[in-house]
Amino acid sequence: MNHRLKLPLEFYQSEDVVGFARQLLGCVLYTQIDGIVCGGLICETEAYAGITDKASHAYGGRKTPRTGVMYESGGLAYVYLCYGMHYLFNVVTGPQDVPHAVLVRGVVPVAGKDEMSRRLGKPLTALRTDGPARLTKVLGIDLAMNRQSLLGNRVWIAGDGLTLSQHEIETTSRIGVEYAGEDANLPYRFLINAESKARLRAYYQ
Repeated sequence: MNHRLKLPLEFYQSEDVVGFARQLLGCVLYTQIDGIVCGGLICETEAYAGITDKASHAYGGRKTPRTGVMYESGGLAYVYLCYGMHYLFNVVTGPQDVPHAVLVRGVVPVAGKDEMSRRLGKPLTALRTDGPARLTKVLGIDLAMNRQSLLGNRVWIAGDGLTLSQHEIETTSRIGVEYAGEDANLPYRFLINAESKARLRAYYQ
């Protein structure tokens, strides 16, 4: 994989957070820790549409020490601790003061798989990185990466040339946001379908 093809700053300035979440599918999320590069092809995302989205941390214009990064110009990582147990990784998108973010919920391992297995404590053949908590563990993402630029060399996203057809992508409502009322039903979750994801896993095995 060519992990030098970082997505440019302008890619992160889109105000269409829902379209942006879909566009992230097939891109690769990379980290570099102690000189070791690990990467996962993004296969599942969820959009959170700022102050009008009841599921968003920024709904109603909320701005706290934790969520302040969402109000920055797009191209930053938003990492937070969920239930005091798991780190979740989000991509901040949109212009300054438009607090859009996309949660990355799943990846297919493509680089540094031995290190990923060590972090997860499972053999390479059993490595699965579905779920937002598991992917941060295998990629070594924690609060130290919060607010990091996605144009740097610690955490970044690359467009490595994978093109997905419409029939390979599923659109559903988001997971675990029942508190958002009617907004819980918004079609803001995107994922590569099971058949295509299995093919990708086999290809990168």
